[in-house]
Amino acid sequence: MRTATTILTACLVALICGCDNGYAPKPSLADRVNMLTAEKADLQNRLLKATEENEQLKKRVEALAALPEGVKGENLYRIENIKISGYTDFYDKDKDGIKETLIVYIKPIDDRGDTLKAPGAVDVQLWNLNKEPENALIAEWRIEPAELKELWFATLLASNYRLSFDVAGKVRDFAEPLTVKVAFTDPLTGRVLNKQHMIKP
Repeated sequence: MRTATTILTACLVALICGCDNGYAPKPSLADRVNMLTAEKADLQNRLLKATEENEQLKKRVEALAALPEGVKGENLYRIENIKISGYTDFYDKDKDGIKETLIVYIKPIDDRGDTLKAPGAVDVQLWNLNKEPENALIAEWRIEPAELKELWFATLLASNYRLSFDVAGKVRDFAEPLTVKVAFTDPLTGRVLNKQHMIKP
């Protein structure tokens, strides 16, 4: 009897251990749907990032291809960064009570931290990041190098490029934060520098 009890106990222990050894319940349908949804969102984010990087590379190739052979690869100056001034905002230039003009102040910065009147092309976008991605872009503009060099604005206190854009009919609600995104393309190196700035209500 004692031997039978011992054998029965050993079998139960083996059965219990066997249940815990490598056994995992299959995920439910809801869990699998959630996992697939998360994977889809991750893939969409990767695709968006890859698309943005590809667009920047295309701009670099175009900028380099437009340079004369004699200056390609020359490092006449080195732009390390760009800054968007805190004065970037919406303005009522005609004093009619409606802010119809977006003014963006940008500074190219060299490798010593100094403001540099560097030539380049500038792409500016205005976003409402509180909206769904497909409706978030409000407007976009491009300033070519020939136009940009005429927009340098220097005072005793600061020097920068001052870019003005008409937003009449494009922005109707100034009660929520809007974001300015700037991409500065250095024509000598093809490098694209990005910066963004939030305009608070």
